[in-house]
Amino acid sequence: MKKNFFIGGGFVLILFVQNPLFAEENQSRVISSIQIVGNVTVSSSTILSKIKSKAGQTFSQKELDEDLKRLYATGYFSDIKIDLRETSEGVMVIFNVQERPVIESISFEGNRLFRKEKLEKAVGSKVNDFLNPRQIKQDKEEIIRMYKDKGYIQVEVGEKIEVDPQTNYARVKFIINEKFRARIKKIKVEGNKSYPRGKILKLVKTKPAGIFRSGVFKPEVLEEDKERIKTFYQDAGYMDVEVESAVKYEKNWIYINFKIEEGKKYFANEINISGNTVYTREEIKKVLKMVQGKPFRQEGLRQDIIHIQELYFDKGYIQAEVDVKTELVEGTDKININYFIRENEVAYVERIDIRGNVRTKDVVVRRELRIYPGEQFEGKKLKRSRERLNNLGYFEEINFDIEPGSTANRKNLVVSVKEAKTGEFSFGGGYSSVDQFVGFVEITQRNFDLFNFPYFTGAGQFLKLRAQLGTVRQDYELSFTEPWIFGYPYSFGFDLYQKTRERERDIGYAFDERRRGGALRLGKEFTDYTRGDLIYRLDKIKISDISPEESFDLRQEEGDNTISAVLFRLTQDTRDYIFDPTRGYLVSGSIEGAGGPFGGDKDFLRYIAQGNLYFMPIEKIVLEMRLRAGIVDEFGDSDYVPVYERFFAGGAYTLRGFKERRVGPKDPNTGDPVGGEALLLGGVETTFPIVENIRGAVFYDFGNVWKEAGDFGSGGIKHSIGTGLRIKTPIGPIKLDFAYPLETEEGEKKAGRFHFSVGQRF
Repeated sequence: MKKNFFIGGGFVLILFVQNPLFAEENQSRVISSIQIVGNVTVSSSTILSKIKSKAGQTFSQKELDEDLKRLYATGYFSDIKIDLRETSEGVMVIFNVQERPVIESISFEGNRLFRKEKLEKAVGSKVNDFLNPRQIKQDKEEIIRMYKDKGYIQVEVGEKIEVDPQTNYARVKFIINEKFRARIKKIKVEGNKSYPRGKILKLVKTKPAGIFRSGVFKPEVLEEDKERIKTFYQDAGYMDVEVESAVKYEKNWIYINFKIEEGKKYFANEINISGNTVYTREEIKKVLKMVQGKPFRQEGLRQDIIHIQELYFDKGYIQAEVDVKTELVEGTDKININYFIRENEVAYVERIDIRGNVRTKDVVVRRELRIYPGEQFEGKKLKRSRERLNNLGYFEEINFDIEPGSTANRKNLVVSVKEAKTGEFSFGGGYSSVDQFVGFVEITQRNFDLFNFPYFTGAGQFLKLRAQLGTVRQDYELSFTEPWIFGYPYSFGFDLYQKTRERERDIGYAFDERRRGGALRLGKEFTDYTRGDLIYRLDKIKISDISPEESFDLRQEEGDNTISAVLFRLTQDTRDYIFDPTRGYLVSGSIEGAGGPFGGDKDFLRYIAQGNLYFMPIEKIVLEMRLRAGIVDEFGDSDYVPVYERFFAGGAYTLRGFKERRVGPKDPNTGDPVGGEALLLGGVETTFPIVENIRGAVFYDFGNVWKEAGDFGSGGIKHSIGTGLRIKTPIGPIKLDFAYPLETEEGEKKAGRFHFSVGQRF
């Protein structure tokens, strides 16, 4: 007698035949042997490795059922039958398998839009795989998705499978009926009484075909558009709004109709607050978005809950809870709002855990935090801690979480980070009036560790190697900074450089200049936003190949000179994110003395003050205002400030739209720029989103350079306007600018200038 299991085609048929072999008292029999029959492509050893039942083991019906599931899960078989036979040694288990066909070829018919190679990459079925009906279904769905993304929304995809019974090989053919590419012709809006059609259409991403738009119809985007319209109305107080859409096809065109039922507009009425003891009712009302007489919004309620919790969070009440209940004033369009606050008790930081930092040392994260164990939780300190960690540029994600501590009012602060690529390989190029064709290569590691061989990352040190090569310019630089010396907020660094410019009068250089030198830097943070820097530099400068046509003032610069100077700079920086600020300011002032007690061949004093202010007048639009002023004057044994220490203006980083160094004093004989002792630069730049990862820019620059320090601000201000793009790409940020001068220097043509740069992180 035997017991048969017939399993296949997605169902199980079990025939039970009573036999003493399977009686309760005989369940302890062992498996005498396991046989595999019917397999051609898949070896018996492979099948045996997939099951847990083994010869010599105690027979288990439950284990055998699990083996069936395991074999089906491999995808190798279309049908499996199990025979059980009694022998004198025990139970013989026979697996009778029927293998799925092996895919011999995959072809496509009717595909005009996509080439065969692209479709082959898209489908999951591959040649020499076992034929899987479920995978074939997914492949058809993927092909349909590809066509719909291109506007072929009525595409049909079928399949034809031919199996050779002799070899069990299958030929798969996907049959595609592309039909036609439908594009959106017109979008209609009905029922919009409170807002014009144009306002509604600006909300949606579905757009009709045009010169710069494909007009491709995507049903999922249409559904999102309906939600956008609905959210817009709800934010305006229309809580009962309903939005439907209708799609009509005519030949190759699509007509879309949005139907809006606005409903009644509701307004906030009485605002009640209870449970508050830490803050007064008036203090809480200042952070609320919902105001009596203004449209009632569900989103406004959600924001108010967050704002009240943030208010309490600032004083350590991180467990404060806020509930809100609304009540419609019967027979009106007014809604009363009641906020219920449970303040709970102040929470204190028990321990701070740092997680997610694989390369970066814990101490690098901890020293940027502005909240410490034993202190009460304060939202402002946590916010500033996040800003400081962001400004390191080491992390792409920073999250603060709270876990229970040893008591109810003590919590552990968890700082979770996801490390970014802190190494940067940058390159750029362009054409400028000072360098003609120029390019640069730069390797930077912002999270360097001199002693972490072989990775050299994790200690928060800064290392930069840069080479800039142009038609008339070659610069090389090595820079290193340790931001914390022996665990204290003092920074130390050095710079080594060589800068060479060859003579080229057409672009503003009437001589060859070579500068070799270095600098030592020492800095300290005085407050969370203020720091001071002390810098000593020693430069060896050689001026040569000056044309006899130049004036005496320029020819007297020829030869070798040494500059020995000390600079002190004080900086206050409140920017929220130094790499792409949206608010805050940067203000700095410096004084530099060369010569005198520091030695060297030239004596002069230089004063520079500058400020940058950032804010968002409108959401997502960032406005930057900048101003820079400088004066340099000789003293002691020097009768003049050397030309290579004077101010110059014009070009990509000073006055865009003007030729490099061409704004300011000129040589009276040749018209070559000779720089000046006074500088004033300023401007305004607005950046705004265009599409994802692309921002537009509009800017205005102004400034001038004067010959004598006493002439500062005496007139002759130059102006330029321009536009540009800021593009985030996988290889790094790209900056494109085009500026046009509103005035011209004597002998110059009025023409725009173009600048670009691109960087890559690793």
